[in-house]
Amino acid sequence: MIIGLSIILLLVLLLPFTHVVEKNLEVFLFIMGVLSVLVSQALDWHLVKEALVHPINITLAVLVAGLLFRWFQGPIEKGILGISKAMPYRLFIALFVIILGLISSVITAIIAAIILVAVVSVLKIDRQSEIRLVVLACFAIGMGAVLTPIGEPLSTIVVSKLDESFFYLLKSIGVYVIPGVAAFGVLAAFMVKSREESAAILAQNEVASAAEANALNDIEKTISSQKESYAEIIIRSLKIYLFVMALTLLGAGFQPFIEKYLLDLHPFIMYWINIISAILDNATLAAAEVSPAMSPSTIQALLLGLIISGGMLIPGNIPNIISAGKLKITSLQYARFAIPVGFFAMIIYFVVILLVV
Repeated sequence: MIIGLSIILLLVLLLPFTHVVEKNLEVFLFIMGVLSVLVSQALDWHLVKEALVHPINITLAVLVAGLLFRWFQGPIEKGILGISKAMPYRLFIALFVIILGLISSVITAIIAAIILVAVVSVLKIDRQSEIRLVVLACFAIGMGAVLTPIGEPLSTIVVSKLDESFFYLLKSIGVYVIPGVAAFGVLAAFMVKSREESAAILAQNEVASAAEANALNDIEKTISSQKESYAEIIIRSLKIYLFVMALTLLGAGFQPFIEKYLLDLHPFIMYWINIISAILDNATLAAAEVSPAMSPSTIQALLLGLIISGGMLIPGNIPNIISAGKLKITSLQYARFAIPVGFFAMIIYFVVILLVV
């Protein structure tokens, strides 16, 4: 069993960077999920039911938000552009990432990701800046959403499992998470090119259309983003459904492996091992790892490792999946920027944990 799961883990880590798997990522992960539960003998009716039901709320949220944005696209775009012009551009970028990260704990990480896609689509920045902004915002959303039980499944599971109050996670790890969200916002302000630089890059790019260049040079008069068709909205929602189903199966398939080999390790070791959250559902990992018998510092270390590393690869978090899918960011494009940023953040937080503990 262990050898089989190890092979599956390597395949999930490496194959998404190939062209064929990249184009069919949802199907690939679903197949790997099915194989993992077969290898670990975890497949039963309860898991099948969970895999079928778990993605429904997320899928409906993506579908409804997609429809609403299509119907009200014009006013939304004009409002975003107006705000971005009313203040220094880099300040707008920083505040956007920070506010989005923090309110994701209230509006959910899914809705925050959909807002992220909408804003990025309207701003019409160059491709490199677009990828950097999306990655950093996804890190911020992934961290900020855990502050309340309604932000994302991980926080719901942890609060329920520990039988704690609504604001438990805010009190427990808020002192670590909020500065991290702010740091990603500040980093985004410096890593994203100015409006003028983006306009110049797009104007010189043969792929950029004349409409896109005009939209950047005369942003109040021209909005070049195209409305999605209803078919595109429905297909994206179905892909999200399959993706979440795949992650549910992967998490269940690897749970026996986690329980047997990981749970008795030192929390500092678990912090780094939880980097597998980059490809597995962090909610499932949290469900397997967190226990009421653990000390507060141990729980803090486990959770920080999970939520930071969740931003390092596309499958690691729902915001990554939604944003990359809608903006056509490949696994390699995402990972090239996200992995170094994630590792740096992991090191910083590890030093903080060492000093506190």
